Amino acid sequence: MAVSGRKRLLQLVTRFGVLLLTRCPFWFCFSQLMLYAERAEAKRKPDIPVPYLYFDLGAAVLFASFMSFGVKRRWFALGSAMQLAVSTYAAHVGGHVHYGDWLKVRMYSRIIAVIGGFLILASGAGEIYRQKPRSRSMQTTGQVFLGIYLICLAYTLQHSKEDRQSYLDFLPGGEPTLQILFVLYGVLALSFLSGYYVRFSAQVLAVLLPFSLLLVDGNIGFWHKDRRVEFWNQMRMIGQNVGIFGAAVLLATDG
Repeated sequence: MAVSGRKRLLQLVTRFGVLLLTRCPFWFCFSQLMLYAERAEAKRKPDIPVPYLYFDLGAAVLFASFMSFGVKRRWFALGSAMQLAVSTYAAHVGGHVHYGDWLKVRMYSRIIAVIGGFLILASGAGEIYRQKPRSRSMQTTGQVFLGIYLICLAYTLQHSKEDRQSYLDFLPGGEPTLQILFVLYGVLALSFLSGYYVRFSAQVLAVLLPFSLLLVDGNIGFWHKDRRVEFWNQMRMIGQNVGIFGAAVLLATDG
């Protein structure tokens, strides 16, 4: 009876992770539209030229809708990963908006992690009634993307004064605690990149991310007013972190 109850709880948590990961593209699209509307008022261009932007948003909503309803979820999760990669590349080479190096690391590392989450979902993770064997190669690739994201997190704790300050504002113990967190992110990154103790590392990451989401990314006053990050760009990054949390929960329960 206890085993059955534990299994049901794990299934419930797994479904919660899938829910967060499959719904986050809707938030990406909404926050992106709000960001570009904000820029239009200031007569600034969006990251992607307007004709292609509509195709990009349409594809994102289409893939997310099929993922959410569980229709060919593996295929549409892979499609979402490809769509996000292509749109990020197009925005980067377009050169319409120039971001600071520290902001680029924050933005692109989260996108890489979300792509990794979609690849993990495309591998068959999170399926309660699995009819096909999981693609371990796809899952391993997704785990590597999450490892790259954690390396970027560790890097920013050492080399980005903006990120360092955002953590020091709430971390008890100051600099020593920050260095402990740096080592922890580095160890978690090695675990995801090597493929060892992935489930345990995902459980640790799933515990850490809500604090980072609420206390670091959620500090809108610091990022928007002090560091001049566009409000809806920061909201988009918050949504990306929610998706990463969903991927971590998925690996923690069904890795």
